[in-house]
Amino acid sequence: MPVYKAPLRDMRFLINEVFDYPKHYAGLSNGKDADPDTVNSILDECARFCEEVLAPINLPGDAEGCHFDNGEVRTPRGFKDAYDQYVAGGWQGLSHPAEYGGQGLPMSMGLFKSEMMGTANWSFTMYPGLSLGAMNTIMQYAGPELLKVYMPPLVEGRWTGTMCLTEPQCGTDLGQVKTRAEPRADGTYALTGTKIFISAGEHDLAENIVHVVLARLPDAPAGTRGISLFVVPKFLPNADGTVGERNPVVCASIEHKMGIKASATAVLNFDSAVGHMIGEPNQGLEAMFTFMNTARIGTATQGVCHAELSFQGALAYAKDRRSMRALSGKKEPDEVADSIIHHADVRRMLLTQKAVAEGGRAMLYFAGQYADHMVNGILENDEAKYKRWDDKLGFLTPILKGFLTEMGLEAANHGMQVFGGHGYIAEHGMEQIARDARIATLYEGTTGIQALDLLGRKVLLQTRGKAVREFTGMIAKFAMEHMTHAKLRRYATDLAKLAAEWNVLTVRIMLAARKDRDVVSAASHHFLMYSGYVVMAYFWALQAAVASQKLAQENGSESAAFYKAKIATARFYFDHLLPRAKAHASAMTKPGKSLTKLAPEHFAFH
Repeated sequence: MPVYKAPLRDMRFLINEVFDYPKHYAGLSNGKDADPDTVNSILDECARFCEEVLAPINLPGDAEGCHFDNGEVRTPRGFKDAYDQYVAGGWQGLSHPAEYGGQGLPMSMGLFKSEMMGTANWSFTMYPGLSLGAMNTIMQYAGPELLKVYMPPLVEGRWTGTMCLTEPQCGTDLGQVKTRAEPRADGTYALTGTKIFISAGEHDLAENIVHVVLARLPDAPAGTRGISLFVVPKFLPNADGTVGERNPVVCASIEHKMGIKASATAVLNFDSAVGHMIGEPNQGLEAMFTFMNTARIGTATQGVCHAELSFQGALAYAKDRRSMRALSGKKEPDEVADSIIHHADVRRMLLTQKAVAEGGRAMLYFAGQYADHMVNGILENDEAKYKRWDDKLGFLTPILKGFLTEMGLEAANHGMQVFGGHGYIAEHGMEQIARDARIATLYEGTTGIQALDLLGRKVLLQTRGKAVREFTGMIAKFAMEHMTHAKLRRYATDLAKLAAEWNVLTVRIMLAARKDRDVVSAASHHFLMYSGYVVMAYFWALQAAVASQKLAQENGSESAAFYKAKIATARFYFDHLLPRAKAHASAMTKPGKSLTKLAPEHFAFH
């Protein structure tokens, strides 16, 4: 199986030289403790934990899977011990307030941690990962008494959290939620209903599981405007914070899945389970989006994780596996054949993986700074600041989630392809990466839903194109600054054209949608993928610019070979991957009738 090695050199290049995180942290109200020495120590220790503890149980955990017996779930061998080490290391509360027992570091520190953990073992990472969204939602919307009860054990990792949205009859369309919440005399609520596809919904890792649940009050209006949000624990807390009696929320079964088999995906039955409302009545969907945005950025990270792990496995194999001779002549004349890394088509796949992993990482780390500012708005009780950065992050979120998971899946498939037939064999671990990656484009909103959210909601309805104009303004500024640089001119020229084209395409769709609403849904997938390719192009150009500067000034912290590899990968991206954007641009402006005109009964004839 792939031997995971945390990509610390690339991570530090982005953190220190591309995005200047030391300066960023110095300007945050909760960033004073995130000095370079502390950040480096955390990265090193997290890398050790991931390489030595989590990675070795990834393949065995997939082979064993979770065990279900009469409502109880047992995780694979090694998971409980690994989780205990995770809790003992204080990792869960890395980016949560000290008043609840956390370390109070910026949220982006949690992003760096999650990326390494997710690459080493995605199934394991889902257990504490779901808790992060629950913690953020409770922290923002719960009252002081609930905060005191739930936040300390969640931050410590003694308790874990989930999000309970999906029901048998509805996934994305949450207006159909049927779970009921009946008021009780003591101010709590009795929740009754069934939730499905609940990641980490039942397990043996922690002493309690806190479910954040969408449900309806008896007098709630129909649709999404009648949904409220509740905290429903597996065990009711005692007054002293210890675990008390069992709440009637029971795991009826766990799903048998294509991938992430070591992560328990539960069916949960609530039978008058005791819960507390958080947020305002009938405004639960708005509060749940705090959870969803956290989860969607986490899932975007999954795209980078699978691209990175598959790349590491494929690269090692391509250097070792020998087959035929390179077309340009023998590269290793003393061997029976050349290593397959010398074949251009294998390099195409490897460089695609590298471009996706490192370009996606740059996109995430940039968004991490937006998230830090957004969280600072919450911590400082500055609603305007929170809203400003939430809007900025909200525009990027569907691009990150939709585009990076699609590209991560492609990269995972390339990893199998590099291995040839051996990639299809379980013992090598490459097919597991592809199976695990497949879910990323589905949960937390499919790629199609992300596309509609981006184009229909974020770009057209909420900002009328302003979100695109603001982001392309940043791209255009970079292009103008580097237009006269001999080695960067081609990137600057391409980006300047793309920045203008992105705005033109947005306006064209906006005008066409006035006459035909189906234009939006017909164009949305292409708009999202186009947006993703352009955003990644910007961040590859930015990395090439920094690398060129470090080479010229000879003042970088990395080797010349490292910087030259960055420039070479940027060139590959612009030559071989960015041209895909042209096809998406062409397709999104075509009439929607070719998609909508065919009658359902004429799709097939038998």
